[in-house]
Amino acid sequence: MTTHQIAVFMLFAASLACAVTSSAQQPTSPPPENAHVVNSFTFEIAAPMKQVAPLFAPEAERSWAGDNWNPVFAHPQPGRDIEGAVFTTKHGPVTTIWVNTIFNVDSGRMQYVAVVPDKFAMTVDVQVTALTATLTAVKVTYTRTALDPSANAHVIQLGDQDKSSAPNWQHSIESALGLSPKSNH
Repeated sequence: MTTHQIAVFMLFAASLACAVTSSAQQPTSPPPENAHVVNSFTFEIAAPMKQVAPLFAPEAERSWAGDNWNPVFAHPQPGRDIEGAVFTTKHGPVTTIWVNTIFNVDSGRMQYVAVVPDKFAMTVDVQVTALTATLTAVKVTYTRTALDPSANAHVIQLGDQDKSSAPNWQHSIESALGLSPKSNH
C-alpha cells in the first residue's frame, strides 16, 4: 500500500467513525406509523343462503358490483370463482392485485387479500349465515394497512366509507337477485 493509499484509507476510516459516533449521539425519531383500520358492516337479504353466498366471488360479483368491477384473472384460465384465484382490478390508473384465500360457499366464508402496490394492503372477509330458510345475514370486514405513511389519509378515508357500505351492497344484491328492496328484515 502506498503512503497516499494509506492516507486515503485513514481519512475514510476517520470520517466513517465520526459519522457513526455522530449518528449514535443524535436521537432519531421513530418512523411515522402506517395507518391500520378495521371496519365491518352487516346486512340481511331475504333469500336463501345458497343464493346469496355465491355472489361474493370475483366473477359472480359482476352481477351486482357495478361497471367498475371487472376482474381480470391471472389464475385460473379461463377465469372462474375458486379458492386460490388470482386476479386484478383497475379503478382509473390504480391496479389492485387480489388473491382469493378462502372460498367456501357451503360454509358461507370467503376471504380475499389485496394489494395496491406502494399504497396499501387489505383483507376482505365475508361471512354469510342462514338466519332462516329464506333470510341470510352478511358480514363484511375490511382490514387495511398503509404500506407507506403517505397513504394513511386514503386508508382512513376508505375505512370511513366502509362503515356506510351496507345499504348500497344490500340494495345491489337484492336487485341482482330480483328482490324488491326491504327497509327492515
